[in-house]
Amino acid sequence: MPTEHAAVRVVHKPWGVGDLKPWSEIDGSRDAVGELWFERAGENVPTPALLLKLLFTSQPLSIQVHPDDTFARAMGMPNGKSEAWYILSAEPDAQIGAGLKHRVTAQQLRASIQNGSIAELIQWRSVAAGDVVYIPAGTIHAIGAGIVLAEIQQRSDATFRLFDYDRHRELHVDDGVAAAHPWPLRTLGNSTLGNLTPGNSAAVTANRTVLVASKHFVLERIAIPEGSSWALFAEPETWMLILDGHAATGLAAASIGEAIFIGGGRASIEVGDNGLSALIAYPASRPIDVLLQNLDDQPGELARPAAYSVPQFAVIAEART
Repeated sequence: MPTEHAAVRVVHKPWGVGDLKPWSEIDGSRDAVGELWFERAGENVPTPALLLKLLFTSQPLSIQVHPDDTFARAMGMPNGKSEAWYILSAEPDAQIGAGLKHRVTAQQLRASIQNGSIAELIQWRSVAAGDVVYIPAGTIHAIGAGIVLAEIQQRSDATFRLFDYDRHRELHVDDGVAAAHPWPLRTLGNSTLGNLTPGNSAAVTANRTVLVASKHFVLERIAIPEGSSWALFAEPETWMLILDGHAATGLAAASIGEAIFIGGGRASIEVGDNGLSALIAYPASRPIDVLLQNLDDQPGELARPAAYSVPQFAVIAEART
């Protein structure tokens, strides 16, 4: 069961930023940094099913869409791409686009791409730190300027660019129109304009909040107190991104903006003096019943417990409706 401090791949983008603090000490002043990709350390290691990133935006990103698994495989790709965003920080006027304001035909969508009016057709929403946005495959979407976010996604490069603000990059109109769901993003449960998570975002213990439960992955936020010891039951792979504080998982230590990869099984978490707030993501269709256990409450060698069950979470619908 590998437990390792994730390596970081720096991706330079024209819409990126020069100052990545407090999330990274990497200097982007000479060549703007748009994305940090967290990857497994070492060579010849199995490729994880999920990809964890940080995005930093100084300009709006292109309006785009990702295909679902069926569409992607028909094109020879291994899978499609559904993703979720956790907003780490946002300027007061920062916005994201998710879905359209109203349903349109494929012909109307194509025309809006060609004349640029798709930027007015997309549904723009203000965001703030702590908001969660789930983007199922097929959803037309965009990220505005002035945002830092964490993204968890199916590992895929399947992206069709629909509009790019005259940056003169290639558009993928035919594939994009074919893959897109040209209607508003459907939300379920307790979604609001400020918290865009569909489904049942809910605290399942005092230390765990499930943010997204989709058919491809689960995203949770954990908050655990300083100086405590925990067991994390991770199957089959788990990413942990530190939002605040410090923790050591096995021999891998991390602080704000750093990530740990856990390749399944049981891992220990030792929390530092400032406590720990983190995102945890893993491929599953529902939350793991017992993901996190406080070792301070039950000393000694522990078997896999069955201490509680999370509430039933509706899997987010991703099919066309």
